[in-house]
Amino acid sequence: MTARDRHDLAATLPWLREGTAVLLAAADRLADDGLRVPSTLPGWTRAHVLGHVARNAEALTRLATWARTGIPTPMYADREQRAREIESSATLPPEVLRRELRSTAADLDDSLSALSALSALSERDEEVWQATVRSALGRDIPAAEIPWLRVREVWLHAVDLAAGPAFADLPADLVDTLLDDVTGTLSTRPGCPPVRLAPTDRETTWRLGPTTAGTPTTAEAPAAELLAWATGRATGPVPTLLPPWL
Repeated sequence: MTARDRHDLAATLPWLREGTAVLLAAADRLADDGLRVPSTLPGWTRAHVLGHVARNAEALTRLATWARTGIPTPMYADREQRAREIESSATLPPEVLRRELRSTAADLDDSLSALSALSALSERDEEVWQATVRSALGRDIPAAEIPWLRVREVWLHAVDLAAGPAFADLPADLVDTLLDDVTGTLSTRPGCPPVRLAPTDRETTWRLGPTTAGTPTTAEAPAAELLAWATGRATGPVPTLLPPWL
């Protein structure tokens, strides 16, 4: 298994579509009253998770529109808007929430397909997918990163629903690419401890924390379990607290 470039559309677009199908199937298995049950995320019901995923699709559609038109359309006006939208969405009637989950995912797919079509027709692939937009955290990113942002959302939140999908179900190369992302981000966080992630089912290892932080503790477990721990969704194989990933 090998991590992929997060801007590699040949990998991220199929992951996005597969993950969306997995998430929708998990949501469909839930009874309406099951949406009010707590998810695995502290303070969030399953309805909060689904509402967040729907609003995230809208936000990423805005980024895709920005890349296509050149007109700045931020994901959110501010973090308060994002929080308000999630809370409001969690109170929607189940049939409305399910409908919005599907329709917003389809709209995002259409917007990304429009970018692909534009790049193919104009032979401006580099320019179209390298157009700079801004993430919700304020990072300037190329449009080619938009699918990856959605990949993280659909796969991880499918697991958060506690309705079937688990970290062990993620494609192996996706797990590796997520470990690249998570360890790279966590290592920039203040107070991130030095930890060497040594998956028992991989030859590759990952490093947490600054390289100047001394001898790292070694965490050994299957790669999917290490990913669950690094993203804050499971107890780890070592008694070490990690800062939040996102």
